[in-house]
Amino acid sequence: MKPAIEVFWRFLLLGCVSFGGPAAHIGYFRTTFVEKLKWLDDDAYARLVALSQFLPGPGSSQVGFAIGVNRAGWLGGLAAFTGFTLPSFVLLTLLATLTLQHTDTGLLNGAIHGLKLLAVVVVADACLGMYRNFCNNQWTMAIAVLTAVVLLMLPGIGSQIVPLIVAAGFGIWQRQRLMSESSAKAAQSVASSYSQAGQSNQPGVLKSRALWLFFALLLGLPLFASIAESLDLFSRFYQAGSLVFGGGHVVLPLLQELVGESMAQDRFLTGYAAAQAVPGPMFTLASFLGADLWLESPIAGAFIATIGVFAPGLLLMYALQPHWEQLAAKPKMAAAVAAINAAVVGLLLSALYTPVFSSGVLSGVDMALVLLGFWVLKQLKLSLLWIVAAYLMVGMIFF
Repeated sequence: MKPAIEVFWRFLLLGCVSFGGPAAHIGYFRTTFVEKLKWLDDDAYARLVALSQFLPGPGSSQVGFAIGVNRAGWLGGLAAFTGFTLPSFVLLTLLATLTLQHTDTGLLNGAIHGLKLLAVVVVADACLGMYRNFCNNQWTMAIAVLTAVVLLMLPGIGSQIVPLIVAAGFGIWQRQRLMSESSAKAAQSVASSYSQAGQSNQPGVLKSRALWLFFALLLGLPLFASIAESLDLFSRFYQAGSLVFGGGHVVLPLLQELVGESMAQDRFLTGYAAAQAVPGPMFTLASFLGADLWLESPIAGAFIATIGVFAPGLLLMYALQPHWEQLAAKPKMAAAVAAINAAVVGLLLSALYTPVFSSGVLSGVDMALVLLGFWVLKQLKLSLLWIVAAYLMVGMIFF
């Protein structure tokens, strides 16, 4: 139980300060769990990020969930999800039930702007660290750059998945040129490192049941949704979580269609804006919508909607991660994973520009604060919590 408690507190702290969307969350996770705590190495972390890109659901939450599972089994996964999601769940549920008409948002907006600048620093650091680890020859460098170019020029769901698939095919085709001796050795150690991370204690039957449960709920819930209002609410949000690839902003049109005429357009946009203003995963927009759709019991509505929209992605990650790791140990797949890791660098690099940089850096002063923060993070090696506090204060005082 103790490892799960540690996982919960680590993710709860991150859930309180992780502004900036999925790309920033991936940066925060890497800084905390790869560089500082060393719960896993860059290779294992990149594999989790890559797998999350192929699955429906909230990518950063899936990565956090998998880190928790690796650290403390399925209890650790639930602890990671709960800790990371709880702050935004509470805030958005409160926002849905309380009026904000007379609230002074000046300090809040300043704090959010300061934390957006911090997100630029964290994502830039993640890009640099992963580039050094995964782009160690001309082929992987080219994959990273071309992936970033495609994503910047053709943003969209397909453009996130297609470069990863193309990179995997190229890696298998050119595996002799792509794989260095060090990366080949790393691939051979995947199975043992995965076991050391705690997965050897996970019964395979639970993994299989998670996959069956995903499909059973996906196909069965609509048939029984009319039995109870709570079941109907859970079914609608579960369908949305099962069908959205790309996470974050991509879930918006699905949820908008889901609520239909049950909610005024202005009210929906208020929830969407609030989801961007609070830390943690944007999928907790479901918390706001669930509370608003079920006014007679808003907390229960928020809880049902939140579990519904997150459950599909977490079930798939839990069921498929072991198979992904086993595939990564095979020679051809090791080369494919090396290429995918390089493509993930390009994906993160494109996200560094939009939405992280483009929505946060609006002036020369902003850029100066980003450069200063990057220097502090890399050279002074201060704890991330101190840097978070500094950006909060700067945002509230100067913006």
